[in-house]
Amino acid sequence: MDSPTTPRPKRTAFLLSQLGALASARFAERTREIGLTPSDAGVLRLLGRTPGLSQRELADRLGAVPSRIVPLIDSLESRGLVGRERSSTDRRNYELTLTDAGRAILKQLRVIAEEHEAELLAPLTSEQSEQLELLLAQLAGGAALDADLHRNLGR
Repeated sequence: MDSPTTPRPKRTAFLLSQLGALASARFAERTREIGLTPSDAGVLRLLGRTPGLSQRELADRLGAVPSRIVPLIDSLESRGLVGRERSSTDRRNYELTLTDAGRAILKQLRVIAEEHEAELLAPLTSEQSEQLELLLAQLAGGAALDADLHRNLGR
């Protein structure tokens, strides 16, 4: 049992983990409302920022093996959100782009993301939110994380 003079152990990593799990679960609920998974949302966001990625490049960015990306792209393509075109520079590869429907749903995702962030940061002042963002970006940079996407770190 802790005595009144025993300092309490730091729990920063535990709290970050709890908040990360909560944020992930709530984001998944929000994306489900528009028929997407968080993985779908991540791919759409990445393709919106970097159109023309090949499936291999996408797999590398996500930290996944290419064979795991194929069904994800197949699903997005069957829903009319992503298009595949043979690369003009390497006919063995397909370039991935968002369709008009994909760009429209990406706009919906931006609104969802803004609402999601506002909800999570509601207990903080705007100054605290800015400071938290800077500190988290510093931690993410120190861990060599990509600020634009979740990578499969268990690869």
